[in-house]
Amino acid sequence: MRVGQERPFTKCEPLLTLVSEAASHPLPFPLMSKAAEKNQWIVRRSSIHQRGVFAACDIPKDRPIIEYVGEKITKAESTRRGLALEEKAKKTGGAAVYIFTLNQRYDLDGATAANPARLINHSCNPNCESFIIRGHIWIYSLRDIKAGEELSFNYGFDLETWEDHPCRCGESCCVGYILDKQYWPKLRRILKTKAARQEKIATLEKRVVALKKQLRKK
Repeated sequence: MRVGQERPFTKCEPLLTLVSEAASHPLPFPLMSKAAEKNQWIVRRSSIHQRGVFAACDIPKDRPIIEYVGEKITKAESTRRGLALEEKAKKTGGAAVYIFTLNQRYDLDGATAANPARLINHSCNPNCESFIIRGHIWIYSLRDIKAGEELSFNYGFDLETWEDHPCRCGESCCVGYILDKQYWPKLRRILKTKAARQEKIATLEKRVVALKKQLRKK
């Protein structure tokens, strides 16, 4: 399942997780050493989904927080792995994919324990976003983040399989499903139509029950 799409500037979006190719841009802060990076975050249990990544200290806006690392693979291998995991999901009910698009030729498979950034959960009101910088994927802060806050970013899924990805972020703006914000208006229309259809069916079923009762009395 691939939902990443090319966008201008440097913003990159996850596909189950795929990220669009990004142009180089001036860094608001220099990239960090691994030792400095680890002082900013900690992994622990999340109320959103199993484990999550949390701020270990106050983090200012536009700060690089953690690098998304993994195995650099070709597009063909990326497709093969994605399809294999989709088949596994059909059989077992779950199979996480952590593939980001690096450029037109290569992707990055982050399905490794050495990549704690894969544990960052989705939110409809994220405090982080992802950028490709000099061939590396970095998670940046969108705003000032307080120590103890869970880090999150929008996974950017499209409408193709929205029903397969319910959202549990708990934000007041949550649309109920993991979806790129550009699709929210269309999703709301879909959900409104679906709710109206279900209400109509429920009304018809009640009429059928009432009619059957009337027929039994005769």
